Amino acid sequence: MTLGVVIPCYRQERFLPRTLAALDAAFAGSDWRGVLVLSDPATSAPLPTLGPHWHVVRVEPVPGARPLTPGAARNAGFTHCGGEWVLFVDADVEVERDWLVRALGEAARDTELAGAWGRIEEWFTDEVGIRSGLRDLYRVGDHDAEAQYTATLSFYRRSALERVGGYEPRLQSEEDFELGMRLRRARFHLRTLSPLAARHWSDPRPSFGEIGRRWRTGLCFGPGQALRLYAGRPGFEELARRNAHYVVMLALWLAAPLALALGGTRALSGWALAPAALLAYMTLRKRSLKLATHSVFTWSVMAAGTLVGFLRGGARPPAPVREAA
Repeated sequence: MTLGVVIPCYRQERFLPRTLAALDAAFAGSDWRGVLVLSDPATSAPLPTLGPHWHVVRVEPVPGARPLTPGAARNAGFTHCGGEWVLFVDADVEVERDWLVRALGEAARDTELAGAWGRIEEWFTDEVGIRSGLRDLYRVGDHDAEAQYTATLSFYRRSALERVGGYEPRLQSEEDFELGMRLRRARFHLRTLSPLAARHWSDPRPSFGEIGRRWRTGLCFGPGQALRLYAGRPGFEELARRNAHYVVMLALWLAAPLALALGGTRALSGWALAPAALLAYMTLRKRSLKLATHSVFTWSVMAAGTLVGFLRGGARPPAPVREAA
């Protein structure tokens, strides 16, 4: 079995040595080709020393070129990496060898399997040191199960991905879930596989700075872009259910000027009880006013981003890419 590996790189390069070392060790003795996709045409950060299996694809620095969307970056790597199966790994993810051995065995055994992922641990690092975060970042569980989609670490059969057209390049986020919908509609099977699949590394979270980064890079706009893309089509209801909490938050904030216009300051005071009650509930649930405030603020920013994404629509077609010499 030939294998391809794709790592889209966009502002996570400081974790890349850890990611590359884990993959080089995990794939030792296998027939594989790895591709690093430098998604930002303005990227100037030096890359770590690459082994013979690795190749670099970068965005052409043409006038007006913008960073590739996550889906466009993965599609570019998919085109260049080859392989009957392709592993898509974010640049801040450390893959577990035991999981990859299991995934390779399942890929060879199960002809119905189109894609797989597994439990991902969250780890933080800063000047203070290293500490663990969530034990199960996506809440997939410890056991094998059917999956609706994969994300962050995605192992796909090439023929299945080609059949459905690859990732949606117009989405600035939600590309993983949207791809999962198309694969399931085409009757392909996705699975969560044990044991632990990978570790995801980042600065400590939650943080208010992370919310700003998500807005600046367009990650907040993906849910709205996906909803607009599927308006009037099968899949819209599923996306609406997935992002219903953002729609509710948007309705809550839009009700404020409506209350003021219809009932004056007294009505606005009555409206203010709703966000106050939400904050109080979240404070009790999380046992922290700071974490509760972060959650409400995150939902509010994502709600605004959903509206912006729906009104703007998808991102422009990406700039061309080329393989570096």
